[in-house]
Amino acid sequence: MFQNLSERLGQTLKNISGRGRLTEDNIKETLREVRMALLEADVALPVVRDFVAKVRERAVGTEVSKSLTPGQAFIKIVQGELEAAMGQSNEALNLASQPPAIVMMAGLQGAGKTTSVGKLAKLLKERNKKSVLVVSADVYRPAAIKQLETLAGDIGVEFFPSDTSQKPVEIATAAVDHARKKFIDVVIVDTAGRLHVDADMMDEIKALHAAINPVETLFTVDAMTGQDAANTAKAFNEALPLTGVILTKVDGDARGGAALSIRHITGKPIKFLGVGEKTDALEPFHPDRVASRILGMGDVLSLIEEVERKVDKGQAEKLAKKLKKGEGFDLLDFRDQLRQMHNMGGMMGMLEKLPGVGQLPPEALAQVQDDKMTRQMEAIINSMTPGERARPDIIKGSRKRRIAAGSGTQLQDVNRLLKQFTQMQKMMKKMKGGGMKKMMRGMGGMLPPGMKMPRR
Repeated sequence: MFQNLSERLGQTLKNISGRGRLTEDNIKETLREVRMALLEADVALPVVRDFVAKVRERAVGTEVSKSLTPGQAFIKIVQGELEAAMGQSNEALNLASQPPAIVMMAGLQGAGKTTSVGKLAKLLKERNKKSVLVVSADVYRPAAIKQLETLAGDIGVEFFPSDTSQKPVEIATAAVDHARKKFIDVVIVDTAGRLHVDADMMDEIKALHAAINPVETLFTVDAMTGQDAANTAKAFNEALPLTGVILTKVDGDARGGAALSIRHITGKPIKFLGVGEKTDALEPFHPDRVASRILGMGDVLSLIEEVERKVDKGQAEKLAKKLKKGEGFDLLDFRDQLRQMHNMGGMMGMLEKLPGVGQLPPEALAQVQDDKMTRQMEAIINSMTPGERARPDIIKGSRKRRIAAGSGTQLQDVNRLLKQFTQMQKMMKKMKGGGMKKMMRGMGGMLPPGMKMPRR
């Protein structure tokens, strides 16, 4: 996420280090590079101009405090302006209304709107402890209705049936009445994807909005369209009173232009980021954390929240009791840890939230892309006998060759896994109360050759 912008800004901001004072002369070149980095990231020109002007105004003549280098002071200014451009802080959904709170989703065709309805329903159910009903008012695409019904079943929320013979307003008002009678907290209304230039479709969604009067009207837009995402959101906002934006497919956007442009151009906050295909791949948008990630400072807060939310606490307690009894950490436990990591988005999903990851060698990062490494390690463990998993010390030459053949890997892959397991086993012996720092140090033993955990 935002990889290109992060790399370019990181390189640029290094050049200002070592100055005794920030002046117009010594920041002029840096600001020019910052401007180019933002333009290459497809940030809208008005946003770039405003951003650079504000950074210049704050940076020129600033006396650097004794505890900071000029480079750090400048980076702090850039970080502050990145946050300001994206909206300063997270803006949660406003669901403080008499139930049911109605959320209406709008967006272009193919932006991931129906998938986002499912993700949002799951988030509200699991994190906000809300009862949720979803309904599709997309009468032009029968597959959209079926898709939403399937998603609702997968995540365990109620689905209100509809079909293509009905009118969108009738569908939505009937769903709201049903939710009111059943005392359901939130109704999420999916609408047909449309082009903002299509007058008839825009009139339809205006009529739908007037009929159900939603507390939140969210515009779903594809991050990979860059600054066009901001312009499209602006056009929709002129027709509908949007309350916020869901930026989808952020995991495929290496630039970041949409995230940096939308707030400035539309005046509307980004409320969520779609960061993958799974139903739990929706994150509340925190401008401060995103700014920190863009500048290579990581996002440890989000990582901690993710650990709290996704780590199986029962399994963790079971392992802790086992270690306390002195029973030791075996390869089955190691496989469970790999699966926990997979649930958290894999090694790369965790690493990209740590400070300094952008400085790691590209060839090392490539080895953990798509979670290939953890899947391979799990396959190797699955190819072992129960006795081998319980007593890894018996795995010698012929056993290693059999395991490699059974898992479709090479002998060196098996050797690497056993070495990483031994390092993890040593760490587990030292762990008594757990803790984030120890967990991160432990991860260091699981990294591919040539990759070290970043330090700041």
